[in-house]
Amino acid sequence: MNNKRLNPTTQFVLMLLVATGASLVLLAADSLHNHSFYFSYLIWNLFLAWLPLLFAWWLLAVLKRKLWSSWEAIGVSVLWLAFLPNSFYMVSDFIHLREVSYRNLLYDAVMLTSFISVAVVLGVCSLYLVHREVIRRFTNRTSGIWLFAVILVCSFAIYLGRDLRWNSWDILTNPGGLLFDVSDRLMHPAAYPEMMLTTAIFFILMCMFYGIAWFTVHMIHGWPDQIQHSK
Repeated sequence: MNNKRLNPTTQFVLMLLVATGASLVLLAADSLHNHSFYFSYLIWNLFLAWLPLLFAWWLLAVLKRKLWSSWEAIGVSVLWLAFLPNSFYMVSDFIHLREVSYRNLLYDAVMLTSFISVAVVLGVCSLYLVHREVIRRFTNRTSGIWLFAVILVCSFAIYLGRDLRWNSWDILTNPGGLLFDVSDRLMHPAAYPEMMLTTAIFFILMCMFYGIAWFTVHMIHGWPDQIQHSK
């Protein structure tokens, strides 16, 4: 008898694929029940939520053979950071429940939660993988500053996506317009209280998500006495 088991990474990916499939089944059932494809946008949003994890794996593969200062590693890092907010952005999709009738509210809320849960897990795992690489190469203080900076950038990007409808690919397709909106809000933050509020609440939420995941992983696998930093 072959007792060979799948490695943990493969098992984890399969779990995420099963969860993604379950969410799609719930969406299909919802569409058939309501004779509407109102929530079909969730398929695209969940696809975008997968990209940061794929980019994180790509980055880790690059870092095994090249320095982080190489053009390839920098390019993949930019791609990763540009798409990372999409995973946590899906939390804001709860806003669409206001368009749902009371009769369908519970089912639609469960269906939305399934998509959002998968997206958040994808985002947290992606952030964890890259964060661990930063820890191995820099001091704990530097890696901590990096982590909070990334979370802050993601939180601000969620505001840009939800309120101003900017997308990750607008960095290439409309950099001028994106830069204008970003610079205007950064130079005059008091004029945009909704920006400050949205960024703040998502910063807190993302810190909660990541903090819970970080402590859970290390409680299960043990806390390292000393983190090895590679040069």
